[in-house]
Amino acid sequence: MTLKEQLENAMKAALKARDNLRLSAVRMVRAAIKNREIDSRSELDNQAVIDVISTLVKQRRDSIRMYREGNRPELAEKEELEMAVLLEFMPAQLSQEEIESLVRETILDLEATGPKDMGRVMKAVSLITVGKADGKTVSDVVRRLLA
Repeated sequence: MTLKEQLENAMKAALKARDNLRLSAVRMVRAAIKNREIDSRSELDNQAVIDVISTLVKQRRDSIRMYREGNRPELAEKEELEMAVLLEFMPAQLSQEEIESLVRETILDLEATGPKDMGRVMKAVSLITVGKADGKTVSDVVRRLLA
């Protein structure tokens, strides 16, 4: 079953259960996917759908941080709940240890020696971690290990 089919089934289930938050989050994802399909003039495959969802998750993370800084915990909580729904449709996320291990292997493979090689390392690691880890987290690990 494709991710788009899973989203459609989740929307139907949320409608039947009258779960407004879940329904809203799933509709938001489906709308973003539809917009991307209109822009690209082609149907999205599973990887492209994961890209759309990961973009929405990143937006939620940024919003949560901003709401917390702005002392708006009720809005941050709503964003966290939406993000939890979005993460259900993402591949299993890598742990911090798995990210560090992957980055160490890549640094050894590329024979990277310092911060000047960060671009090469990030390019290689990003191909593997797309949809499985937050880009900022990966970037922080690469920066720390290359320092």
